[in-house]
Amino acid sequence: MRDPDGFTAFAHAQSRSLFGTAWLLTGDWHASEDLVQEALGRMYRYWHRIDRIENPAAYAHTVLVRAFLSQRRRRSSTERPVRELPDAPEREPDHALRITLADALATLSKRDRAVLVLRYLEDRSVEQVAVDLDRSPGAIRVQSMRALSRLRDVLGEDTTELVHP
Repeated sequence: MRDPDGFTAFAHAQSRSLFGTAWLLTGDWHASEDLVQEALGRMYRYWHRIDRIENPAAYAHTVLVRAFLSQRRRRSSTERPVRELPDAPEREPDHALRITLADALATLSKRDRAVLVLRYLEDRSVEQVAVDLDRSPGAIRVQSMRALSRLRDVLGEDTTELVHP
């Protein structure tokens, strides 16, 4: 097993070469730096097994290319920086709406509140909420439906006046 110092020397020796490959792949300086960091991070995670690899430098390039391909599959890889931010509508926070919603949530049971907050306010999936609350996804769906119904009872059926255009 090699020590972390051995990895540090390896990383210093390979960074320039890895960056050159990353830059050719991405065409972007910052994305190249991120890609090199990702590849080196993956290499470090398994550095204790490096003795099994015949050519660690070549393997580092393989890890870099795989990390690049993995990033290209992700939705976030389509984001591109722009010189100027687009105009965004200025919207003041609606404190009255927040207070009304907080008061309505306070009338619900702790479990109902937890499900609604995690599911709709934190925008988590049913599966994530199920894991967080140690319940089945089906139970979360049913509880979400029932909790929303209870929330509508508290707020009233016509909630359109609560939201300002």
